[in-house]
Amino acid sequence: MKRPDSPALSAGDVSAWLLAHPDFLVQHPELVGRLALPPRDRGEGVIDLQGYQAERLRGQVDRLKDQQRAFITASRANHNTQNRVHAAILFLLDAESFEQLIHTVSTDLGVLLDLDVVTLLVEATEGEDSAAQQSAEVRIVGPGEIARRLGGQELALESDVAGDETVFGAGAGLVRSQALIRLNVSPETPSCLLALGSRDPEMFHPGMRTELVGFLGRVLERCIRSWLTTAGQDG
Repeated sequence: MKRPDSPALSAGDVSAWLLAHPDFLVQHPELVGRLALPPRDRGEGVIDLQGYQAERLRGQVDRLKDQQRAFITASRANHNTQNRVHAAILFLLDAESFEQLIHTVSTDLGVLLDLDVVTLLVEATEGEDSAAQQSAEVRIVGPGEIARRLGGQELALESDVAGDETVFGAGAGLVRSQALIRLNVSPETPSCLLALGSRDPEMFHPGMRTELVGFLGRVLERCIRSWLTTAGQDG
Protein backbone atom coordinates (compact mmCIF):
# COMPACT_ATOMS: atom_id res chain seq x y z
CA MET A 1 0.00 0.00 0.00
CA LYS A 2 1.25 3.51 -0.88
CA ARG A 3 2.25 5.59 2.15
CA PRO A 4 0.25 8.84 2.63
CA ASP A 5 3.36 10.98 2.25
CA SER A 6 4.61 9.17 -0.87
CA PRO A 7 4.53 11.19 -4.12
CA ALA A 8 1.90 10.14 -6.66
CA LEU A 9 3.17 8.04 -9.54
CA SER A 10 2.80 9.55 -12.96
CA ALA A 11 2.14 7.68 -16.19
CA GLY A 12 5.78 8.34 -17.08
CA ASP A 13 6.93 6.72 -13.84
CA VAL A 14 4.86 3.60 -14.56
CA SER A 15 6.09 3.45 -18.16
CA ALA A 16 9.70 3.84 -17.09
CA TRP A 17 9.35 1.14 -14.46
CA LEU A 18 7.76 -1.27 -16.92
CA LEU A 19 10.48 -0.60 -19.46
CA ALA A 20 13.06 -1.35 -16.78
CA HIS A 21 11.21 -4.57 -15.94
CA PRO A 22 10.04 -5.93 -19.32
CA ASP A 23 9.18 -9.39 -17.91
CA PHE A 24 6.77 -8.06 -15.26
CA LEU A 25 3.60 -9.21 -17.05
CA VAL A 26 5.22 -12.54 -17.83
CA GLN A 27 5.81 -12.99 -14.10
CA HIS A 28 2.24 -11.83 -13.31
CA PRO A 29 0.01 -13.01 -16.20
CA GLU A 30 -3.12 -12.79 -14.03
CA LEU A 31 -2.91 -8.99 -14.32
CA VAL A 32 -3.38 -9.04 -18.08
CA GLY A 33 -7.01 -10.05 -17.73
CA ARG A 34 -7.66 -6.94 -15.61
CA LEU A 35 -6.09 -4.40 -17.96
CA ALA A 36 -7.94 -2.12 -20.37
CA LEU A 37 -6.33 -3.06 -23.67
CA PRO A 38 -5.44 -0.71 -26.55
CA PRO A 39 -6.71 -1.22 -30.13
CA ARG A 40 -4.82 -3.89 -32.04
CA ASP A 41 -3.40 -1.48 -34.64
CA ARG A 42 -1.16 0.89 -32.64
CA GLY A 43 1.77 1.14 -35.02
CA GLU A 44 5.21 -0.40 -34.95
CA GLY A 45 6.92 -1.23 -31.68
CA VAL A 46 3.72 -1.63 -29.65
CA ILE A 47 3.14 -5.01 -27.93
CA ASP A 48 -0.23 -6.52 -28.85
CA LEU A 49 -1.68 -7.23 -25.41
CA GLN A 50 -4.99 -8.17 -26.97
CA GLY A 51 -3.24 -10.93 -28.89
CA TYR A 52 -1.56 -12.09 -25.72
CA GLN A 53 -4.84 -12.16 -23.83
CA ALA A 54 -6.55 -13.98 -26.71
CA GLU A 55 -3.83 -16.64 -26.68
CA ARG A 56 -4.24 -17.02 -22.92
CA LEU A 57 -8.00 -17.38 -23.25
CA ARG A 58 -7.61 -19.89 -26.08
CA GLY A 59 -5.33 -21.92 -23.83
CA GLN A 60 -7.93 -21.86 -21.08
CA VAL A 61 -10.67 -22.91 -23.50
CA ASP A 62 -8.53 -25.77 -24.82
CA ARG A 63 -7.86 -26.99 -21.28
CA LEU A 64 -11.57 -26.82 -20.45
CA LYS A 65 -12.40 -28.76 -23.62
CA ASP A 66 -9.85 -31.43 -22.72
CA GLN A 67 -11.32 -31.71 -19.22
CA GLN A 68 -14.83 -31.91 -20.67
CA ARG A 69 -13.82 -34.68 -23.11
CA ALA A 70 -12.13 -36.62 -20.30
CA PHE A 71 -15.23 -36.24 -18.13
CA ILE A 72 -17.55 -37.42 -20.92
CA THR A 73 -15.30 -40.39 -21.69
CA ALA A 74 -15.18 -41.39 -18.02
CA SER A 75 -18.96 -40.96 -17.67
CA ARG A 76 -19.61 -43.17 -20.70
CA ALA A 77 -17.21 -45.82 -19.40
CA ASN A 78 -18.85 -45.76 -15.96
CA HIS A 79 -22.31 -46.00 -17.53
CA ASN A 80 -21.22 -48.93 -19.69
CA THR A 81 -19.70 -50.71 -16.68
CA GLN A 82 -22.85 -50.12 -14.66
CA ASN A 83 -25.01 -51.61 -17.41
CA ARG A 84 -22.75 -54.66 -17.62
CA VAL A 85 -22.85 -55.26 -13.86
CA HIS A 86 -26.63 -54.88 -13.78
CA ALA A 87 -26.98 -57.41 -16.61
CA ALA A 88 -24.68 -59.82 -14.76
CA ILE A 89 -26.73 -59.47 -11.58
CA LEU A 90 -29.93 -60.26 -13.47
CA PHE A 91 -28.31 -63.45 -14.80
CA LEU A 92 -27.39 -64.47 -11.25
CA LEU A 93 -30.91 -63.82 -10.00
CA ASP A 94 -32.42 -65.77 -12.91
CA ALA A 95 -30.56 -68.98 -12.07
CA GLU A 96 -33.05 -71.81 -11.52
CA SER A 97 -30.73 -74.03 -9.50
CA PHE A 98 -27.54 -73.85 -7.48
CA GLU A 99 -25.69 -75.65 -10.27
CA GLN A 100 -26.91 -73.10 -12.81
CA LEU A 101 -25.82 -70.26 -10.52
CA ILE A 102 -22.27 -71.64 -10.32
CA HIS A 103 -22.25 -72.24 -14.08
CA THR A 104 -23.33 -68.62 -14.63
CA VAL A 105 -20.44 -67.40 -12.48
CA SER A 106 -17.82 -69.50 -14.26
CA THR A 107 -18.99 -68.95 -17.84
CA ASP A 108 -21.46 -66.09 -18.29
CA LEU A 109 -19.96 -63.43 -16.02
CA GLY A 110 -16.79 -63.22 -18.08
CA VAL A 111 -18.78 -62.45 -21.23
CA LEU A 112 -21.21 -60.09 -19.52
CA LEU A 113 -18.45 -58.09 -17.80
CA ASP A 114 -16.00 -58.20 -20.73
CA LEU A 115 -13.43 -60.07 -18.66
CA ASP A 116 -11.02 -62.83 -19.56
CA VAL A 117 -11.31 -65.07 -16.51
CA VAL A 118 -13.84 -65.33 -13.67
CA THR A 119 -13.42 -67.93 -10.93
CA LEU A 120 -15.09 -68.84 -7.67
CA LEU A 121 -12.74 -69.96 -4.89
CA VAL A 122 -13.80 -71.96 -1.85
CA GLU A 123 -11.48 -72.84 1.02
CA ALA A 124 -11.15 -76.48 2.01
CA THR A 125 -11.65 -77.29 5.66
CA GLU A 126 -8.83 -78.58 7.82
CA GLY A 127 -7.84 -82.10 6.81
CA GLU A 128 -9.53 -82.00 3.38
CA ASP A 129 -7.49 -82.60 0.24
CA SER A 130 -8.07 -79.45 -1.83
CA ALA A 131 -6.41 -80.88 -4.93
CA ALA A 132 -8.74 -83.85 -5.00
CA GLN A 133 -11.81 -81.60 -4.90
CA GLN A 134 -10.95 -79.32 -7.82
CA SER A 135 -13.63 -78.88 -10.47
CA ALA A 136 -13.96 -76.96 -13.70
CA GLU A 137 -16.31 -74.41 -12.11
CA VAL A 138 -15.08 -74.03 -8.52
CA ARG A 139 -11.46 -73.81 -7.40
CA ILE A 140 -10.76 -75.32 -3.98
CA VAL A 141 -7.88 -73.67 -2.10
CA GLY A 142 -6.21 -74.47 1.17
CA PRO A 143 -7.41 -73.17 4.54
CA GLY A 144 -6.44 -69.54 5.14
CA GLU A 145 -5.68 -68.85 1.47
CA ILE A 146 -8.36 -66.16 1.08
CA ALA A 147 -7.35 -64.37 4.28
CA ARG A 148 -3.74 -64.46 3.09
CA ARG A 149 -4.67 -62.68 -0.12
CA LEU A 150 -7.17 -60.18 1.27
CA GLY A 151 -6.03 -59.70 4.85
CA GLY A 152 -8.80 -57.79 6.59
CA GLN A 153 -10.15 -56.32 3.36
CA GLU A 154 -13.43 -57.27 1.75
CA LEU A 155 -12.19 -56.40 -1.73
CA ALA A 156 -8.80 -55.89 -3.39
CA LEU A 157 -8.11 -54.30 -6.79
CA GLU A 158 -4.70 -54.86 -8.35
CA SER A 159 -3.23 -53.59 -11.62
CA ASP A 160 -0.25 -54.72 -13.70
CA VAL A 161 -0.03 -58.17 -12.11
CA ALA A 162 0.77 -61.65 -13.32
CA GLY A 163 -2.18 -63.98 -12.91
CA ASP A 164 -1.83 -66.64 -10.23
CA GLU A 165 -2.75 -70.20 -11.19
CA THR A 166 -4.01 -70.86 -7.68
CA VAL A 167 -6.70 -68.23 -8.28
CA PHE A 168 -7.35 -68.40 -12.01
CA GLY A 169 -6.32 -71.91 -12.97
CA ALA A 170 -5.47 -72.45 -16.63
CA GLY A 171 -6.57 -68.89 -17.46
CA ALA A 172 -3.93 -67.29 -15.21
CA GLY A 173 -1.68 -66.47 -18.17
CA LEU A 174 -4.30 -64.06 -19.51
CA VAL A 175 -4.63 -62.03 -16.33
CA ARG A 176 -2.86 -58.66 -15.98
CA SER A 177 -5.23 -56.99 -13.50
CA GLN A 178 -7.66 -58.46 -11.01
CA ALA A 179 -10.46 -57.84 -8.53
CA LEU A 180 -10.69 -60.20 -5.55
CA ILE A 181 -14.00 -60.04 -3.66
CA ARG A 182 -14.65 -61.84 -0.38
CA LEU A 183 -18.04 -63.59 -0.21
CA ASN A 184 -19.50 -63.75 3.29
CA VAL A 185 -22.09 -66.47 2.68
CA SER A 186 -22.68 -67.55 6.28
CA PRO A 187 -20.73 -68.44 9.43
CA GLU A 188 -21.33 -72.13 8.70
CA THR A 189 -19.89 -72.14 5.15
CA PRO A 190 -16.21 -72.12 4.17
CA SER A 191 -14.60 -68.83 3.12
CA CYS A 192 -15.32 -67.95 -0.53
CA LEU A 193 -13.90 -65.49 -3.00
CA LEU A 194 -14.98 -64.19 -6.42
CA ALA A 195 -11.98 -63.47 -8.65
CA LEU A 196 -12.29 -61.27 -11.76
CA GLY A 197 -9.35 -61.18 -14.14
CA SER A 198 -8.60 -59.06 -17.22
CA ARG A 199 -5.81 -58.94 -19.77
CA ASP A 200 -5.98 -55.12 -19.57
CA PRO A 201 -3.34 -54.10 -16.96
CA GLU A 202 -5.50 -51.14 -15.88
CA MET A 203 -8.95 -52.72 -16.01
CA PHE A 204 -8.76 -52.94 -12.22
CA HIS A 205 -6.52 -50.64 -10.21
CA PRO A 206 -6.30 -49.53 -6.57
CA GLY A 207 -7.63 -46.03 -7.27
CA MET A 208 -10.88 -47.02 -8.96
CA ARG A 209 -14.30 -46.93 -7.33
CA THR A 210 -15.40 -50.24 -5.84
CA GLU A 211 -19.17 -49.81 -5.45
CA LEU A 212 -20.17 -51.82 -8.54
CA VAL A 213 -17.87 -54.82 -8.12
CA GLY A 214 -18.58 -54.80 -4.38
CA PHE A 215 -22.32 -54.83 -5.06
CA LEU A 216 -21.87 -57.72 -7.49
CA GLY A 217 -20.15 -59.67 -4.73
CA ARG A 218 -22.89 -58.90 -2.22
CA VAL A 219 -25.57 -60.10 -4.64
CA LEU A 220 -23.67 -63.31 -5.41
CA GLU A 221 -23.16 -64.19 -1.76
CA ARG A 222 -26.89 -63.76 -1.13
CA CYS A 223 -27.73 -65.93 -4.12
CA ILE A 224 -25.43 -68.68 -2.84
CA ARG A 225 -26.86 -68.36 0.67
CA SER A 226 -30.41 -68.60 -0.66
CA TRP A 227 -29.73 -71.77 -2.66
CA LEU A 228 -27.84 -73.41 0.21
CA THR A 229 -30.69 -72.59 2.57
CA THR A 230 -33.20 -74.07 0.11
CA ALA A 231 -31.09 -77.21 -0.27
CA GLY A 232 -30.89 -77.56 3.52
CA GLN A 233 -34.65 -77.25 3.88
CA ASP A 234 -35.25 -79.80 1.12
CA GLY A 235 -32.81 -82.17 2.77
